[in-house]
Amino acid sequence: MANDFLTTDKILKESIMLLENEFVLGKSVHTDYSKEFSQKEKFGNSISIRRPTQYQGQENNLDITGYREGIEQASIPVKLDKTCTVPVEIGTLERTFDFNRFSEDVLKPAMVTLADKVEAQIASMYADFYHFTGTPGTLPATSTDLGAMGAVLTDGSVPKSGRLGFHGTDASLKLADGVAGTYVEGMAKSALQEATIGRLGGMTNYETVYAPTHTVGDWAGTPLVNGAGQSVTYENCKQTFSSTIVTDGWDTGVTGLLKKGDIITINGVMAVNPVSKVSTGRLQTFVVKSDVDSDGSGAAAIEISPPLITDGAYKTVDSAPADNAEITVKTGAAGSQHKQSMVLNPKAIALVTRPLDIVSGPSFKTTTKSGNLVTVSCTEFGDGNTLSNTYRFDILYNTVTVDNRMGGRITN
Repeated sequence: MANDFLTTDKILKESIMLLENEFVLGKSVHTDYSKEFSQKEKFGNSISIRRPTQYQGQENNLDITGYREGIEQASIPVKLDKTCTVPVEIGTLERTFDFNRFSEDVLKPAMVTLADKVEAQIASMYADFYHFTGTPGTLPATSTDLGAMGAVLTDGSVPKSGRLGFHGTDASLKLADGVAGTYVEGMAKSALQEATIGRLGGMTNYETVYAPTHTVGDWAGTPLVNGAGQSVTYENCKQTFSSTIVTDGWDTGVTGLLKKGDIITINGVMAVNPVSKVSTGRLQTFVVKSDVDSDGSGAAAIEISPPLITDGAYKTVDSAPADNAEITVKTGAAGSQHKQSMVLNPKAIALVTRPLDIVSGPSFKTTTKSGNLVTVSCTEFGDGNTLSNTYRFDILYNTVTVDNRMGGRITN
């Protein structure tokens, strides 16, 4: 009997369930921003997300006369400009499938494609994180390898609960030797459950094919800080949470000297605990925010995160770098490529979706629904010549790093 109950409403309910079931990274970031869609933004294509505040506090003085701490909260814009569309043509013969077969053979492959785009976009956020451990060219393999990142995050006041590690296939194979896998009973496992390696190094670990690969810049030379006193205030950098440092000593005229996502340290510049403001005893690792070239004299201005803030509630380092302080590139040899494991608190990254404004017409019909994580549209239209129906699935989305203090990278 013809499968005449294939309505866009029913198809979309099944599709969203299948899509969200395919997520690994997508299930591990923050997605609930429904309250951000205010009426004034109803017809816009962006929302704003606020980065959490920090405070300094007053010690050994109960009199707060004249002491106040303002809420210097950054507002991070999220422009919803990424779309993915999967059109599925269903012939009249395929419509005779029972719904279970239709779901497995037709809908699921389409949702795997949508999930692929979203997962890859989330993984690309790795280049925003400055917490960095590991040795380029060496796979993480033990609890100690993961625990090193855990220690850095703890010193950075990242909550211990909810930490998640995402590793490429090779790293996952190594790590699996050090932990008994976590298996879930039952037939209908989600992709997240299937991907679980186990709990090791203070985090729950997952395998993902979307572990990003970082390409190091073509750096060369003996880089140094060019000039003392290059610190900034949070007020002047709160939107980008970055500052620019002037350097020299690089080889001259190098295009792509450093790449976005490269990690550097500066001799003598130590990280501080965001709460106590006390030095952690570790060199602060800084992530390069955009590609950098050197000029004809070997000088280069580098935008880095975290910014060089030496006092106040948002203090990031114990001191500003000295003139001629040595700079070390930590991400690897020039031009080398290395997989990056990602360690995240779910609040580090936001996945935001929003309904597309699709006007139904006489020859097609559209249904839009929101699941637990994402919003998807399904539009159906037919072809009288072939008796086929096309169901197109559309998602409007984007990802943004809300707080790059809440995540880290372990190089492979």
